[in-house]
Amino acid sequence: MRNWYRATIGGLPRLYWYLWSGMLINRVGGFVALVLSLYLTSDRHLTLSVAGLVGGSYGIGGIAGVLLGGVLADRWGRRPTLLLAHFGAVVMLAGLALAEPIWLIAALAALLGLMHAMPGPAFVAAIVDVTPAADRSRAFNLQFWAFNLGMAVASVLAGALAEMSFTLLFAVDASATLVTAVLILWKIPETRPAARTASASASASASAKPSGGLHTALTDRAYMLFVALSLLLAILSTQTSTILPLAITADGLRPSVYGSVVAYAALLIVVGQLFVPRLIDRWRKGTALAVANVFLGLGFAAVSLADGVGGYLAAATIWTVGSMIAAPPNAAVIAELSPEALRGRYQSVFYLTFPAASFIAPAAGGVSLQYLGDWHWVVCGALGLLAAAGHLLIQPARERRVARQLEAERFAVPVAG
Repeated sequence: MRNWYRATIGGLPRLYWYLWSGMLINRVGGFVALVLSLYLTSDRHLTLSVAGLVGGSYGIGGIAGVLLGGVLADRWGRRPTLLLAHFGAVVMLAGLALAEPIWLIAALAALLGLMHAMPGPAFVAAIVDVTPAADRSRAFNLQFWAFNLGMAVASVLAGALAEMSFTLLFAVDASATLVTAVLILWKIPETRPAARTASASASASASAKPSGGLHTALTDRAYMLFVALSLLLAILSTQTSTILPLAITADGLRPSVYGSVVAYAALLIVVGQLFVPRLIDRWRKGTALAVANVFLGLGFAAVSLADGVGGYLAAATIWTVGSMIAAPPNAAVIAELSPEALRGRYQSVFYLTFPAASFIAPAAGGVSLQYLGDWHWVVCGALGLLAAAGHLLIQPARERRVARQLEAERFAVPVAG
């Protein structure tokens, strides 16, 4: 037990644990994004398609938030960006709970999406700032674990609170966000290296400014093909927080059933993710991603057959296996394709897939579910199979690209983006 503690938890700086605690508290209280579509249809009485479009505005805000959060974290600093995002989210949550006109609800949902997406780059940058390089892998593993644990707790609470009062749900979410903001204000100083050594940072950046920019990632064919396939995976995964609650309630089940299903899936990840790397260690990365997308597709296709709690739990088991298999090779492929000097820009392009999916999944999914019914889930299954085939097709060319890049780096030859 002592060896496990040292290998998994021990030795990380105290400031990291403040950041970790803030992320966990905020995730546990992050209800609204999980049940926004349910709130819009049951409390605001919007149609499925209109609710999907309004919910999609949350994703549009998230796209802007990812980019804005990264820029502000580097220009203003990590701490100001985190404070702005969390205090801003509190205001947006209060406004969304009280808003009546549909246009205002859509605008506030977009701003809430922006505020929720902004902290991501700043949190990651702060963890890198305060954690020694040798400990960063453990730090991010624990962050991933905290995210899924928080998701599990939030899902159960969200379903229960939705049955009691949506106003109470918004109030608890805002309170958790406020607690995180106060923790940041109280315990987390600015961690940006430039803030501590401004003159040294200025001279270093002048002498070691990386070549290329965001356009380098956007014009990297091999990378953008991978990002496009990752977007399909993200659209499938986002079904759980956008369209799945509508399907569950359409089957006459209580909102708490949805919370239990998502909590079950998150707990599977918390437990099972520890064993996945050893399972797929010998697989080629594209093969692992293809298998992951097949499981995701089959899992969501199985929702078309589910009409009770057992059916939804079985479907969740299948798609969660896909999510667990996808995580390690996804991170490895991004690292392989990213030039060393442009890793941040390449990461920002990849992470845009999540807010993009947060728009596409509810906007298209609401219409699809309304007019196709259970066939919507069959379409999701087909998307999973399409993404799996795509990963197998691009795998040889991507591996050749990685081999050339490694060879060039070995002989210190610059690699074109």
